[in-house]
Amino acid sequence: MVTQRTSRRSSIDIWPGFVDALAQLLMVIIFILLVFTAGQFSLSEVLSGRNQALQQLQQQVNELGDLLAMERRAKEDLQASVADMSSQLKTSLAEHDRLTERLRDADATVSADKEKIELQLSQIESLKRDLEALKSVRADLEAKVAALVQQQAPKELGALRDRTKELEARLAAEQERTSLAQKEIDARDVRLRELGSRADKADHALTAEKEISRAALARVDQLNTQLAALRDQLSRIAAALDVSEAKVKEQQGQIVELGKRLNLALVNKVEQLARYRSEFFGRLREILGDRPDIRVVGDRFVFQSEVLFAPGSAELSDDAKKQLAPVIATLKEVSAKIPPDINWMLRVDGHTDRRPISNPQFASNWELSTARAISVVRFAIDEGIPDARLSAAGFADKQPIDARNAEDAYRRNRRIELKLTER
Repeated sequence: MVTQRTSRRSSIDIWPGFVDALAQLLMVIIFILLVFTAGQFSLSEVLSGRNQALQQLQQQVNELGDLLAMERRAKEDLQASVADMSSQLKTSLAEHDRLTERLRDADATVSADKEKIELQLSQIESLKRDLEALKSVRADLEAKVAALVQQQAPKELGALRDRTKELEARLAAEQERTSLAQKEIDARDVRLRELGSRADKADHALTAEKEISRAALARVDQLNTQLAALRDQLSRIAAALDVSEAKVKEQQGQIVELGKRLNLALVNKVEQLARYRSEFFGRLREILGDRPDIRVVGDRFVFQSEVLFAPGSAELSDDAKKQLAPVIATLKEVSAKIPPDINWMLRVDGHTDRRPISNPQFASNWELSTARAISVVRFAIDEGIPDARLSAAGFADKQPIDARNAEDAYRRNRRIELKLTER
């Protein structure tokens, strides 16, 4: 019976130590996770800046791509316009050739008609000369007839009259031929004027077509010049895109290398801070010894609230200040060795139990836990810790370390935690 009681007592004595060891292990794991989270947060901020720069570069590349697409569309429009102008030019040249052929035909027709008219004019002149000669012969004959009427016999007069009628018939025939030739000449003059008018119109049309052809050729030359400029601009844009892509690839490589270096630097900083934190908590253990109401749990130094504050109060007593003074002195000694590039800080967290409080000074446990943390921070500032290295936070009863509804659980949950961490 005595042996069983002894073994039960040993088990009861071992169980709190095991729980504390397990709690310390959990705190260590939580500390490692927090360090890893802080490192990832810092890395994400750096990578976020790099990502923003990369996004800007990508936006520039997209803008250059849009500009290139616009230039390509403009090139296609110009090519379509050149094709249209070329088609119009071909049509104009075909019309020019057709008008030129018509003008040549008209010139040939006019030349042939001129030759015919000149021949007919010469025939008319010959007929006029013959007519004048016949008139002269008629006058002579009439004079001879008159003389013969007086001198010769009636028989000879009859022969002369027959000769006169024959000559008059020939004269009438010649006059008829002359009249027909004159009408034909008049008709040829009208046709010649019409052909001249058509030739003038064709000449004007040909001149207009030449002007259109010259304008079309000038427009084609202008479009070719613009097309060459667009090709040059496209080549420069393509070169700029190649340079931008190469720069993006180079910056991506730099980002990867920077991420590796940053991770390594963060690991080094975390390791350095962990060494100083170990030194800080190691010295505190030596100074404070094995007090049950003041203990080190993982990466936190835990004071039970009863050590520092009266129930429902946030004022540090003189005895509480004596308890805190060695801690602050040790922090000052250790912080003097921390390199300036390590952005460390001492975080003071206030916690209460779940029993509500309400008085004129504190409306809830939130105000009480925060006021207690601020009181510790103010004492640290008075002891010479720079205020930039301190922070205070109140958590009320929202982060208990013992969830039971028991007095010893309430006592463990009422606490002030000091944590040396990186900003």
